[in-house]
Amino acid sequence: MIDEFAKDTLHGRLRRDREALLWKLDGLSEYDARRPLTATGTNLLGLVKHVATVEARYFGEVFGRPSPAPLPRWQESDGSDLWATGDETRDEIIGFYRRTGDHADATIEALPLDAPGLVPWWPEPHAHTNLFAVMVHVLGETVRHAGHADILRETLDGRTGLRPEHEDRTDAESRAAHHAKLEQTARTAAAGGA
Repeated sequence: MIDEFAKDTLHGRLRRDREALLWKLDGLSEYDARRPLTATGTNLLGLVKHVATVEARYFGEVFGRPSPAPLPRWQESDGSDLWATGDETRDEIIGFYRRTGDHADATIEALPLDAPGLVPWWPEPHAHTNLFAVMVHVLGETVRHAGHADILRETLDGRTGLRPEHEDRTDAESRAAHHAKLEQTARTAAAGGA
């Protein structure tokens, strides 16, 4: 009973956060979806591609259910899963993410939480694991990167939130006033004042 509850809860959260990550691309130009927004080059479409690759590996290879899409060997990863190449379209990457999600969902639905898996890129003794541990790990990865995407999208155009219906529609003037207040508080604290 508790296993099914835990599995359903984790799976539901994973599905929700997949959609939140994809929503961050809605309405963006091709340039804004791809452009590097941090010093390390983090970009929105790259985050989607990366999380798709993570799901493909963890819910595929780890349980002997390889991804239907070809993936580079994990030992040979060159970081290209973190950005969209010039010959990859947004629709292709989103399609890859959705297909990977469907494949992951099939793995999750087919296996019990204690189903054994092997993560060859994890150190021993942790490499021998189970579906529950992998679900927790992948959910953590997805939430982490959806949070990155939220910050990147806010940087681009101020849009925030988990879903459109939760979007903070605060006007630019109110946001600027709040930002100025926080800046002043930080400067005062740094100067030793309270």
